[in-house]
Amino acid sequence: MPSIQNPNLKQMTTYYYVLASQKFLIDEEPIAEIIKERTRNYRENEKEIDFWLIRQPAFLEAPELASVKATCPQPAATIVSTNPQFITWLKLRLEYVITGQFETSETIPQPLASLSSIS
Repeated sequence: MPSIQNPNLKQMTTYYYVLASQKFLIDEEPIAEIIKERTRNYRENEKEIDFWLIRQPAFLEAPELASVKATCPQPAATIVSTNPQFITWLKLRLEYVITGQFETSETIPQPLASLSSIS
């Protein structure tokens, strides 16, 4: 018997992150070099990019992440990925960051959104 899928159910995507203050993550750490090297490696291996650097991530506004936001100096920055191993590697590399995960939901409809205005 064929399975019937509910068209109202969306596939949940799990996102993993490292979070820190913008000053630490962007200014004090060589994050640009890390991202550049990782991007080069992905291109060489024909792998789709699965990580994003976000200033002032909107997902921190979700009620379920209020305690995470409260522990991170603001303004915050994050690297979000669908690859948990990459985030684990970043945590080991960067050391002084917060790590976690979340899924797309009603409270986090746009997981890669930023509250930062473009200047």
